[in-house]
Amino acid sequence: MKILSQENFKKTLAINICLILVFIIAFFIMTTIRNKEYSKAFNSKIDSIIEQIITDHPEIKEEELIKSINKESNNRDQILKKYGYDEEIVAVKEIDDIMKKNVTQNIIFLIIFFATSLGIYVIYAIIQDRKIKEINKYLKGINNGNYTLKIQDNGEGELSKLRNELYKTTILLKENALNSEKEKEQLSNSLADISHQLKTPLTSIRIMLDNILENPEMEKEVREDFLKDISKQMEWISSLVISLLKMAKFDAGSIKMENEEINVKELINNVVSNLSILLEVKDVQVVTKIDENSTFIADYKWQLEALTNIVKNAIEYSNQSSKIYINVENNAVFLKIKIRDTGKGIEKKDIKHIFERFYKTKSNHEESIGIGLSLAKTIIEQNNGYIKVDSEIGKGTTFEIKYLK
Repeated sequence: MKILSQENFKKTLAINICLILVFIIAFFIMTTIRNKEYSKAFNSKIDSIIEQIITDHPEIKEEELIKSINKESNNRDQILKKYGYDEEIVAVKEIDDIMKKNVTQNIIFLIIFFATSLGIYVIYAIIQDRKIKEINKYLKGINNGNYTLKIQDNGEGELSKLRNELYKTTILLKENALNSEKEKEQLSNSLADISHQLKTPLTSIRIMLDNILENPEMEKEVREDFLKDISKQMEWISSLVISLLKMAKFDAGSIKMENEEINVKELINNVVSNLSILLEVKDVQVVTKIDENSTFIADYKWQLEALTNIVKNAIEYSNQSSKIYINVENNAVFLKIKIRDTGKGIEKKDIKHIFERFYKTKSNHEESIGIGLSLAKTIIEQNNGYIKVDSEIGKGTTFEIKYLK
């Protein structure tokens, strides 16, 4: 068992002494009251004896008798015997002896109480000090990044409560540390993905520009093709940067969603309008089944962004001259939007990764950034919704979005 530090011992001793002093004062007050009661009984007995002696022996003066009795106990006993009060001597002595015995017992009791209480308090303080040192050891471990400590305590004391609070804090710090590591890993992976995403178009642009600069006599058609490709690659980079900025804003929590009533039919029509050129190029027809009165509360601008990304993905996966079906179900609990294509489908191993940033399947469109579905999921969840996907190779893919009301 560890010994208390000098400072803690002094504090413990001072507190204990104060408590004992309070007890001693209270004890002496009670003893004084009891002694007064004994003295009253003693004096009452003597008074009755004196009164009886004077009655039996009127020649004796009361003052002299009282003076003789009060001189000393031996003289008192002789006087009482002289007048035939042998039995009264015993009674008086008993009262006197009880008073002396009580004083002795009180002193012994105080000594035992002082020693016992001091010993108990010192042992208690030593145990508390040991627990405090143990907690300090745990705190040092936590400060050094050791979150594996288990310091739960089933006791009910203040230190037990402190240990349990520290345990909760340790769990919280451990979770934060793990989340921090995950965030660092995600940031590292994101930077690697961005670097990889930018490397190919930038390399392509540099090669085409070098060819243009090194061949001033290059044919006009070839030069125009190069410039078109450069413009196309720059547009792709611009789209990537814009998408990354949007994701960064969501990650930073700086996006404030507006709550407004959205007419679903109007929203879907605008989504289709945004993708009209892509639909025309692939000759894809959008078939809708929407109740004109279907509405929900969300941020119109961001939901337009999310649904545009999902429908765009459906177009990219659709076969030439095919159809995309958009159905809306509306009830008192939720509004559900189902977007189904009849294209090539997604393999099962890819479905669980489909909403990850920069994730691309083997069948991805060449111009796909790999961030559109991730951004769409983030937007939908920010507006009290959720999204899931179901797909079968050769039969198509269905995205189901639910907005809770």
